[in-house]
Amino acid sequence: METLFTPFSSFGGGLLIGLAAVLLMLGLGRILGATGILSGLVFTEGGEEFAWRAAMVAGMIAAPGLLYLATGFWPALTVPVSPAMIVVGGLIVGLGASLGSGCTSGHGVCGLSRLSVRSLVAVPTFMATAAITVFLIRHVFGA
Repeated sequence: METLFTPFSSFGGGLLIGLAAVLLMLGLGRILGATGILSGLVFTEGGEEFAWRAAMVAGMIAAPGLLYLATGFWPALTVPVSPAMIVVGGLIVGLGASLGSGCTSGHGVCGLSRLSVRSLVAVPTFMATAAITVFLIRHVFGA
């Protein structure tokens, strides 16, 4: 399995994520962590929190359709595993985000920029785990 090198679109996506994080922090004083936003939407306690969380999740869901309307092309998506494996992977990621007190977006984008000690430990842990996982899947298990 080969990974495409897309420096310009990756850079543009990173800029947009960073801009969204800054605007959310400036506008509402909240951290842009996808898991925390979704969790707060599902287990919301107050109505004022629901609106902005719902808008963020709706934007994440609508983004591919908006890209299609703007360019005429759907984002390329190849999923080499079964739907059951996607569910299992999602559960594992959710458990990891819960145990790590946040997800990659919360720790990596917002936590590091705030020099959070927790994020300074979490992000290298995420990266090392990802590198080991890719190595095992590609070179040991041959998938």
